Amino acid sequence: MVLRALAGVALAATVVFSGPAFAAARQDNTIKQFDPDNDGTLDLSEVKNAASALFDKLDPDKDGTLDARELRGRLTKKQLRAADPDNDGTLDKDEYLAVVEKHFNAANPDNDGTLDAKELKSRAGRSLLRLIK
Repeated sequence: MVLRALAGVALAATVVFSGPAFAAARQDNTIKQFDPDNDGTLDLSEVKNAASALFDKLDPDKDGTLDARELRGRLTKKQLRAADPDNDGTLDKDEYLAVVEKHFNAANPDNDGTLDAKELKSRAGRSLLRLIK
């Protein structure tokens, strides 16, 4: 009997914490994580700072570039090829930040220079988030 009650509570918690409210809370936490001026939005400078820090974390061999293995799950092979102007199969930090800026602009359809939680929930916004966190 107690086990069934606990299972019911766990199921209710799963529904509550996996629904739209939880997703919105995650987006708000993402903004707070990368929003040092606490204005509730992310501007290009904040996004590039986060991307630069992530680049450094993803570059364990410290060769100044990221290859497909180091970028796994962040860019498709097609995106990597498109972002690699020297065709060396890697992205240096400037190339990576150019990709980030392109994704930022795609996620900012109103062109106001900032991304809010709604814009980060879009397909382009989710793609950008993969590049900064």
